[in-house]
Amino acid sequence: MDKNFFNTTRILDGGMGQELLNRGVKPEGTLWGATALLHKKYHKIIVDTHLDFIKAGAEVIVTNSFGSRKRRMIENGVLSKFKSANKTAGILAKRAVQESKKKILIAGSLPPQHFTYFSDMGTDLNVIKEYFYEQAKILNPYVDFFYLDVMSSFKECEIAIKAIAPLKKDFLVGIHIREGEKLPSGEDFVSVVKKLSKLNPLGVVVACVSVEHLEPLIKKILKIKIPFGFKINAFQHIPAGWKPDSNNPNVKLGKRKDLTPATFYSISKKIHKAGATILGGCCEITPKHIARLKKI
Repeated sequence: MDKNFFNTTRILDGGMGQELLNRGVKPEGTLWGATALLHKKYHKIIVDTHLDFIKAGAEVIVTNSFGSRKRRMIENGVLSKFKSANKTAGILAKRAVQESKKKILIAGSLPPQHFTYFSDMGTDLNVIKEYFYEQAKILNPYVDFFYLDVMSSFKECEIAIKAIAPLKKDFLVGIHIREGEKLPSGEDFVSVVKKLSKLNPLGVVVACVSVEHLEPLIKKILKIKIPFGFKINAFQHIPAGWKPDSNNPNVKLGKRKDLTPATFYSISKKIHKAGATILGGCCEITPKHIARLKKI
């Protein structure tokens, strides 16, 4: 892996999990898009979705392993499929790259090992570290680097980085922020990035973030001395304090109608001009959105 890969403008994929649901995958419990890993009838949809992002211009695809973290497998009664599900995520991403006949990198998605969008990781941080390592070890043979996917505190990042260290593989860090340029932990984004830069990541991405929360950072991008980028989501609203892993049927995140491919391009162009080199999308960002990034 070229440590300078993200010094040049690179295009990532969009929201793999939501795209799978939009293409007909029926989610089971809190597995969401990872449900597709458990049933062979959905495997072609996973490969085709990866391929559509590649055809749209993505130079990096992310494994569909966000929902196959160990805690979710346990709570859905499918722990016995933890290894096979994550292995399948790696195999299918690899298959898509081979079918594309292009030089595409695969990022192994390592999500929060407790709740998404929450800095609280539970009481036993050694368990969190173990869960990060176990998922990474399964994905390792199939990926070019790891993507710490939607981290909510510096501590969470640090635990994940220490967990994967024995695998000796590079990593990109995805940090979630809310209003006021703060992580869910309350930490300042730029301050966290400065601390992360000492741990030698490939770069830092503002992950699964709304446009409104990302734009205030534009003026501060020049303060970031490592490759920087974003994966914008197109959810209407993520309620404060909502645990997405709880699969609460009363909560509807919805899809923004105003974040069209053209609008996504305009925003991405603005942030790229400010210095961002890692361009991509998250939940509800489709191949049509990603295709516009080629103009940049």
